[in-house]
Amino acid sequence: MKSILLVDDEKDILESLSASLRRGGYRVFMAPTGQEGLDLAKKEHPHLIILDLILPDVDGSDVAARLLRDPETRDIPVIFLTSIMTKQEQETEGTQVGSHCVVAKPCRPEEILAIVKDRIGPAES
Repeated sequence: MKSILLVDDEKDILESLSASLRRGGYRVFMAPTGQEGLDLAKKEHPHLIILDLILPDVDGSDVAARLLRDPETRDIPVIFLTSIMTKQEQETEGTQVGSHCVVAKPCRPEEILAIVKDRIGPAES
């Protein structure tokens, strides 16, 4: 079973996305801060990380940079969630920043599930 780490300080987003991903068959780990996300990434080695850009301790871009510098975590794909970009900007400017995918909040759980499947495939494979 493939696993996903969700890192977001908004409890409702963690709960709705985790429920959707679990229904999709994925194992889900959750962290409300960047540091907890980094710790869980090293411990659990998820197949993918969904990462909020704005976090209370370490911002998402710094978390992603630290993940890239660590040989244990550098190959884990990241999907950034952000309220900085609007849905219209996402549609006109694209969703790719380097090797990372960027999704504007609010996002539908089905949208994230489709992106996850595109990035790492179905839960069981």
